[in-house]
Amino acid sequence: MPTAPPGPPPPDVADQLEALSRVLDRQLQAKTATNLLVATWNVRAFDRFDAKWRSALGDSPIRDRSNVACIAEIVRRFDVVAIQEVRRSAGAFQAMMADLGEQWAFLVTDVTDGRAGNNERLAFVYDTTRLRASGLACELVVAAKDADIPAGTLTEQFARTPYAVGFARGDTRFTLVTLHVLYGNAPADRIPELTAVARWLARWSAGKDPWGENLIALGDFNIDRRDDPLFQAFTSTGLRPPAALNHIPRTIFDDPDAAPDNHHFYDQIAWFPEGRAKLSMPFVNAGTFDFTNDLIPADTEVQLSWRISDHLPLWCEFTP
Repeated sequence: MPTAPPGPPPPDVADQLEALSRVLDRQLQAKTATNLLVATWNVRAFDRFDAKWRSALGDSPIRDRSNVACIAEIVRRFDVVAIQEVRRSAGAFQAMMADLGEQWAFLVTDVTDGRAGNNERLAFVYDTTRLRASGLACELVVAAKDADIPAGTLTEQFARTPYAVGFARGDTRFTLVTLHVLYGNAPADRIPELTAVARWLARWSAGKDPWGENLIALGDFNIDRRDDPLFQAFTSTGLRPPAALNHIPRTIFDDPDAAPDNHHFYDQIAWFPEGRAKLSMPFVNAGTFDFTNDLIPADTEVQLSWRISDHLPLWCEFTP
């Protein structure tokens, strides 16, 4: 496992982390005895990193040790984070876990082989002083003959198999299902997978499986726009994201001042607000964290996307 360089970070990195921490204090809900903070974050190509505290233009990878420390500082503000795009060697991911410390744990899938899988893993990272694993860890597999998935909707297994893990806080149990929907050659290519996932979750939550209660789907669904055919497929069985996430950008390339209709809707956190599968944990608030405002040194937005990510983290607050 990669380890941090010996000794404390150099003064400029320490100052940067302190400034980032102050902004996080102002913009994010603090952890309390009565709340639960659930987040999702597609961390771009979360794999190799430069072990130096500061990388320079032309270095490959450009992500350096200070960038990993910044990612860890953001992650630690939540109770559990679903992370997409953890790559095969997972070097930067492992360094992040070292920064988070012994109170943090993770569960991660194997790499999805093949071009569509993009050498990616799906991961959950969680604060063990706030949550415990409830025993469930599984991948969602489509049965050969599934009455709830129309013929022709999905002709093969998911390109990157959705990953579900059960957690508990006190007497409250909930199951998080994370996925990274295949982008495809055109938006219509994503509809079958989104439809299949929505139907799979509806069937699971309506059954008698004790881990089917309090299902929350979160991850990168590659939905282009709110209410487009992709969004309609995703919400076709009753899944709904909170309204608080409807008007915020998902990527660092989205203009936060632009009309919401011009924002991408790639990343989502959603659950069933009604019916048998109704989420029992009261929803409180939701939002994102914008790390682009000169908080992290980068020569360009594109370079920042490789240092940290092209996606912004999304979070929801509940009362467990």
